[in-house]
Amino acid sequence: MRVPDTVPQPETEPGVATAEAGVVILEGPDGVAVTMTPDAASGTGQSLLSAAETARGQSRRGGDDT
Repeated sequence: MRVPDTVPQPETEPGVATAEAGVVILEGPDGVAVTMTPDAASGTGQSLLSAAETARGQSRRGGDDT
């Protein structure tokens, strides 16, 4: 099945996180940037790692279970 061009495609390049003035800045593609407190950044990082592991399992199984 072909995915329509209007459906956003997954980013293949990782974002880059830096710390500046006591906050964390996550920079992504096309100039996207998110500024977070250290606690928010830590929680986001843990959540991303967990979701990445789940997604890897889904792609191995060929499904979309969570």
